[in-house]
Amino acid sequence: MLHVMTLGPDAASTGEAAAWAPEFRDFFEDEYERLGRAMFLLCGNADDAEDLTQEAFLRLYERWDRVRTMRSPDGYLYRTAMNLHRSRLRRLAAWARRRLEDEPGGGGQDPGVTLEVKDQIARALGALPAGQRAALVLVEWLGMTDEEAGRILGVAPVSVRVRISRARAGLRSQFGGDDG
Repeated sequence: MLHVMTLGPDAASTGEAAAWAPEFRDFFEDEYERLGRAMFLLCGNADDAEDLTQEAFLRLYERWDRVRTMRSPDGYLYRTAMNLHRSRLRRLAAWARRRLEDEPGGGGQDPGVTLEVKDQIARALGALPAGQRAALVLVEWLGMTDEEAGRILGVAPVSVRVRISRARAGLRSQFGGDDG
């Protein structure tokens, strides 16, 4: 994994921040690769994993004065990364719902176009493997937690998250959209 985020001598230039900058640098170097691998397993996509890893470390760095005194700074880091991932999934689900609900052309709703959009989404969902489709529907459309969905599907919550991540990547490639 490529380390784009760097912490040079100017990363924390004043007062107390300058005192803990080496401590953060050590934490960063110890945890970066491990978090990156975990995010890759969750997302199934190296670029998404790298983005989540960097964003999580950035957020941690902004709060390092408080986080560094916690009993488990690495737990806070992983929780942050997981929350970022879930936020991306929610944005994707909202995007897909908007695709179903938007009125084409800004005017009156053309039933033919609405049916076409619904058909596109149905075909895209149908193209997903059954496990991914089930996890996506249970969590994103029905609002279940990954633990609840895991119990229903008979898999671990992490398997639910991996399935959703892969489904999300598949839908994104089919629709040519992004997470925003």
